[in-house]
Amino acid sequence: MCLPHAGGSASFYFSLSKALTPAVDVLAVQYPGRQDRRSEPPVDSLPELADRIFEAIRHLDDRPLALFGHSMGAVLAYEVALRMQDTGLPTPVRLFASGRRAPSRDRAERLHLGSDAQLLEEVRRLGGPHAGLLADPEILEVIMPAIRGDYQAIENYRWEPGPVLQCPVTVLTGDSDPRVSIDEAAAWEEHTTGLTELQVFPGGHFFLVDESARVSGLLADRLARRDAGTRHEARI
Repeated sequence: MCLPHAGGSASFYFSLSKALTPAVDVLAVQYPGRQDRRSEPPVDSLPELADRIFEAIRHLDDRPLALFGHSMGAVLAYEVALRMQDTGLPTPVRLFASGRRAPSRDRAERLHLGSDAQLLEEVRRLGGPHAGLLADPEILEVIMPAIRGDYQAIENYRWEPGPVLQCPVTVLTGDSDPRVSIDEAAAWEEHTTGLTELQVFPGGHFFLVDESARVSGLLADRLARRDAGTRHEARI
């Protein structure tokens, strides 16, 4: 199951789904407030969004489930995995945390309190897909509430010490991501009793766009093996 970044949508994972089919059945979460759910108000609380996602997928306990999240989606995947574990559902076979520092590594970010121009400048700086569409006023009017709501959700999120995951965690990060240092990415190992691995790719926050073939190959390999992982750092 794939969870998008702040301001992102389920369609972001189309190429990944295409690459992994038919070996893997890829499910992508569509958050409220965008594309086919644009008539619904965005959810600006990450715990509430995690609760909703968990309720939507808790019936999928008859098959092995891995979680992949990019940026905000990585924290959501972590919170959903904790909910699965806390309620006695099968533990995810693996958590893939992409483009996000470990939950315990907080930064004082308040972009959601700024102007639209300031928030959009940050989105452009990170180089997300379809950034060119942000120059269209009509498109901006539609997507801005979702972007701001997502940024509010992730920037107000605070990790609290408690149970840790019991599944292996694969961390993916770009070597020049302004939002994640290598040390912050490596700290995901503190959030699981399973083994972790850190995969460092060339690129910034959206490294997985340019490195899509290597990312999908990595996912395919780990899901095929479904082993406990290895605790190491690799640069690809």
